Amino acid sequence: MPTFSAQDGTTLAYHVSGDGPPLICLPGGPMQDSAYLGDLGGLAAHHRLIRLDLRGTGGSAIPADPASYRCDRLVDDVEALREHLGLESVDLLAHSAGANLAVLYAGRHPDRVGKMALITPSVLAVGLVITGDLRRETARLRHEEPWFAPAFAALEALVAGKPADDCRERLAPFFYGRWDAAAQSHRAAEDGQRNAAAAAVFGAEGAFDPEATRAALAAFGRPVLLLAGEVDLGAPPPAMAEFTDLFPHARLVVQPGAGHFPWLDDPGRFAAATTAFLA
Repeated sequence: MPTFSAQDGTTLAYHVSGDGPPLICLPGGPMQDSAYLGDLGGLAAHHRLIRLDLRGTGGSAIPADPASYRCDRLVDDVEALREHLGLESVDLLAHSAGANLAVLYAGRHPDRVGKMALITPSVLAVGLVITGDLRRETARLRHEEPWFAPAFAALEALVAGKPADDCRERLAPFFYGRWDAAAQSHRAAEDGQRNAAAAAVFGAEGAFDPEATRAALAAFGRPVLLLAGEVDLGAPPPAMAEFTDLFPHARLVVQPGAGHFPWLDDPGRFAAATTAFLA
């Protein structure tokens, strides 16, 4: 497993797989081991995937300063990776919470980004609001699923601000296009891959300045893909359409039947859409 040194001396790890043009991949969670991305539905057949383990996750060291887990400070780690790889500019793929990091990096280093693919992205960094009504509407698309009733009850409690202790587990099926054995195994691995202490700092006060980030993205001239899952509660397509409009050169692709992890739900469709954009 190759490593490099961050600007503050923290040793960070990354994983390389596949052949083709390099693609730096930023995981979500937030602060989850990049292992959950796998080969992104076969994307490694078309690109050299460079999966960064964010500090304190996977093979990367725990930093001396816990405040360095904050999203805006992680931008320096991405830049250090680019410099380590000797790349003049990089194509970025970011999933979920990792999209916050990607857009902050693009805002701070616009000339260092070629293309940027945001996969079911979080909206914290740009200050969009995903309402409870939109999440309910998206959830109701799954009303025929056998697990729907208890999962929807958990969603109602969450929207009302009264989540039960097992809320996260009961909601899990909503985040996958198929709640099958593969999805359940993927979900079961999540808790062991996530640094909860780091996640608590990721979005701490000062991490985001939505107004400044929106202004930077409005001037960002590179191509951007936003890929949404049709039934994803975390990044519903109407919210992703709003996100797309923040860029001058972005397009939205909605993957039918997909949840928050579209490369698991339909690997071929995901890889085809992403490869076509990056080509």
